[in-house]
Formats: sequence, structure tokens, C-alpha cells
Amino acid sequence: MIRRRSIHFVPGGSERMFRKALEAPADALILDLEDSVTPENKESARAAVCEWLREADFGGRQKLARINPLASTWGAADIAAVAGCGPDGIVVPKAESRRDVEAVDELIGKAEARAGAAQGAVKMLLIGTETPASVFRLPEMAAHPRVDGMTWGAEDLSAELGASMIRGENGGYLEVFALARSLALLAAAGAGKQPIDTVYPDIRDLDGLRGDCERGAAMGFTGKLTIHPDQIEIVNEAFTPGEAEIAEARELLALAEEHRRRGRIAFRFKGRMADVPHLKRARRILARAGITPES
Repeated sequence: MIRRRSIHFVPGGSERMFRKALEAPADALILDLEDSVTPENKESARAAVCEWLREADFGGRQKLARINPLASTWGAADIAAVAGCGPDGIVVPKAESRRDVEAVDELIGKAEARAGAAQGAVKMLLIGTETPASVFRLPEMAAHPRVDGMTWGAEDLSAELGASMIRGENGGYLEVFALARSLALLAAAGAGKQPIDTVYPDIRDLDGLRGDCERGAAMGFTGKLTIHPDQIEIVNEAFTPGEAEIAEARELLALAEEHRRRGRIAFRFKGRMADVPHLKRARRILARAGITPES
């Protein structure tokens, strides 16, 4: 299982911010060619990102690159250049349908062939909810074999809807954005791909970030996008099972094995009944902690 708790955005072409990101504890870096790069700097940023991918030591971090939308002036050229430079994955914005995913897949495959790389080596991470139409097609997009993760985007979706707010006065998402978040989680999990929660844009509100992470992790997200280095450690902590949670999962699985030998699958554990779903959750906890279950 790929451990991607914190997936951190780095503006393409900014050498200073790239070097700073290499010192941060993020599990993955997204070298961004889209929103953080002005139109006049798209080509120079692309060249810089390709150089970083080829030459820089990422210290074991996943190397991802966010392209411009395929329908834009730069999307196809981004894929042709970046996919042949050895990234682990391409982050695809504003994908609206399976057809869009297949078109990106075809372009990545051609770039892999030109570079002599194994077909399918470069994965896709989809930003799945940036347009209203995409929300209804998340399962078909997530199911594509090159996709290995799905996240969602509230800011672009709000712009498309003409929404004046994303969160209510209590800090929680308004209903339409909560729905998009839940559907992205369900589509990713249903396809066996990593569900990744979206950015928390208020970089000064670290307590708010912590609460957002805790709610996301409780829902089933296993990682989160970050946009400032100060967010990374909070995200890592929130999406890493704690010692007590790990100990309880181990205890439950050990007890389950004892009952299995007696021919039982359901049993009492700490005052409640436990059976197959509880065992599955315990195994997931250990997997997220990088621990191989003993039973």
C-alpha cells in the first residue's frame, strides 16, 4: 500500500519553493503546472518541472505533476513532456468523464513508449469534482486501471456553481460540497483507489486544519492535499493511526484468531460484538500504519 498521507503542492518553476518542499516531511509532492503558474510562464515552468523530475533527489517521496486541463492550450504538451521524465503519477484536473481519463491515458502511454518506460508505470491521480458534470461520473473515472487515487476540489466547483460560500458559519461544508466530498470518497473506495481529501485553504488556521483532517480520516480518507509547509505535519499526524488505535487493532485480530480456531467468527470485544467488518477495519488500520497483520 502506497503511503500518501500528505500530498504537497509545489508551484512549477519556483526553485526556492521546490527546495523548501524537499526539506518538508510530505509523503508526495505535486509539481504544479496549472493554477500556480501564469500563462506566460507555462512553458518555462514545464521545463523546470521536467528537470526536477529527472535530476532532483526526492528522498523517497512520490513524484507527481499536475498538468493543465487537457482541453487547454497546454494540457497535451504537458503530458508529452512530463510523463517521459519519470514521475510516479500525473495529477489530472477538471476530468469530466471516462472519455477524458482515456484520452489522458493514451497520451501518457505514448510518452512512456517514447521514453522506453514500462506501460502503466505512470499512474493518474484525479481531481474528480471540479465541474458539476464530473460529480455524476466519479465511479467510471475512478475505475480506470491507470488511476490510483482520487481527490476532489471545492474551489473550482464553487466557481462553476456561482456559489458565494463553501463552508457555513460553523465551519462545516455547505450541503452541495459535503455531497461532492462524500461521493469522491465513495467512488475512490469503491474502485479500490486511494481517497484523498482536498486542501484546507486557510493556511493560518492550523486548529481548523486539524479538525478538518480528523473528520476526513474518520470518514475514511487516507490522505490530504496541502498548500503550505506548516500544514504537513498536522496532516501526517491525523492520517497516521495512533498507538492506542494500533494496539486495539492488534488485540482484536489476535482474539479473532483464537475464536476462529474454535469455529467462531463473531465474538464479544470490549463490551461490543465484533465480526467481519470490524476485522477488516482493524487490518486497514495496521496497513495505514505500515504494519503487516499477523492474522
